[in-house]
Amino acid sequence: MFIQLYLIALPIFFAIDMLWLGIVAQSFYASQLGALLTPNVNWIAAISFYLLFIAGLVVFVIAPAVAKSSVSHALLFGAFFGLVAYATYDLTNLATLKDWPLLVTFVDMAWGTALGASVSALTTFVALRFF
Repeated sequence: MFIQLYLIALPIFFAIDMLWLGIVAQSFYASQLGALLTPNVNWIAAISFYLLFIAGLVVFVIAPAVAKSSVSHALLFGAFFGLVAYATYDLTNLATLKDWPLLVTFVDMAWGTALGASVSALTTFVALRFF
C-alpha cells in the first residue's frame, strides 16, 4: 500500500510545490534571500528532501488517514507534519544564520503547513476513491 500511496502523492506534491516555487513565490524568495540563493540548485539535495518529505507524509499521515477513511484526518495531521518539517528548517536557519529573514521563516512555515495539508488530503481522497 505504501508504494501506491507514494505514487499518488508524488505528482500531487510536485504539481503544487512547483506552482508555488516557480510562479507564486519565486520573486518573494529572490527578494528576501538575494545573495544567499545559489545560481545553481543542488538538485540531489532538493529531490532528496522532496522524496523524504513525501515518504514521511505517506507513513505518518496518509496511510493512517486511509486506514481511518478520513480526509479530515489527513488534512489536520498533514498540516501539522508540514509545519514541523518546515519549522525544522526555518527555525534552525533563523537560529544559526546571520541575517536570515524572519518573514521567510513565517511564510515558509505557512507554506509547509499548507503543502502538507493539501498533499495529504488530496492523496487520501484519491486513494479512498480507487482502493
